[in-house]
Amino acid sequence: MSNYPKDISVVIPLYNEDESLPELEIWIREVMLKHGFSYEVIFVDDGSTDNSWNVIEKLAAQNSNIHAIRFNRNYGKSAGLNVGFKAAKGEVVITMDADLQDSPDEIPALYKMIKEDGYHLVSGWKKKRYDPLSKTIPTKLYNAAARFMSGIQLNDFNCGLKAYQNRVIKSVDVYGEMHRYIPVIAKWNGFTKIGEKVVEHRARKYGHTKFGLERFIYGPLDLLSISFVSKFKKSPMHFFGSMGALSFLVGLGSTIYLIGDKLYHIYISGGNRFHRDVVNNTWFYLALTAIIIGVQLFLAGFLGEMMIQHSDKKNDYLVSEEIGV
Repeated sequence: MSNYPKDISVVIPLYNEDESLPELEIWIREVMLKHGFSYEVIFVDDGSTDNSWNVIEKLAAQNSNIHAIRFNRNYGKSAGLNVGFKAAKGEVVITMDADLQDSPDEIPALYKMIKEDGYHLVSGWKKKRYDPLSKTIPTKLYNAAARFMSGIQLNDFNCGLKAYQNRVIKSVDVYGEMHRYIPVIAKWNGFTKIGEKVVEHRARKYGHTKFGLERFIYGPLDLLSISFVSKFKKSPMHFFGSMGALSFLVGLGSTIYLIGDKLYHIYISGGNRFHRDVVNNTWFYLALTAIIIGVQLFLAGFLGEMMIQHSDKKNDYLVSEEIGV
């Protein structure tokens, strides 16, 4: 007997997708009824400015399996997923986009891979895409970089269609633009059985993409950020302390050498007292700078450790309305 009240939670973050929502809800409902799944659909309206929330209210009045959350303003996809994950009650959690480019017909196979094959996480792979080259080429480059840095052999890290064990999504905090790298976060949390499934990518039927060129800048930065945070989040002193120690020792060693060389020149070799003055040597000031930087890095590490010890996680997303709690 499962400890979860639902077989599947479908988490759908959305922004200005009022045209596609009725069709998507019907499609999901038909798939769930056909396969006999108990389910919930969690719509997270990320501060839409169109008629999306009114559409969701009507759908929720007709289907008790809908749980809807509305943000007071636009926070981004990661925020929508993070709040949806916290609300999910299904044993298997499926994420998908609201634009009908992800097919709900993929849900049963993804569910099977989690339940029967024992994967912690299964990521969709849109092998055949209906996107322009301006999007597909940077995506390939980012996926290659993510594979290299994370060691996870996925072809499409950013595919919105994914399946998770419930305990996986409860262990991750998704913020900023980190939704692209949830598999990396999951791996660092110990969930290493990560699979991939080729899924259908459908051409957009309504509206237009909500993601601009800035994602090509944020992508690599987010990857560097998550790689750093995953390794040093619980022990910032390991990074800042080691870098500080290296800088301090290089500076201290250089300073001792310069002073020692000066003393040797004056008292042993009998040189001119004013020859090769230490304080007129550029290297002396570089050494002092290295010492100062080393001390600052140590202090940064101590402050980081103190913040971890006294930090408390809190939800900073302002929810204005919620349905089906």
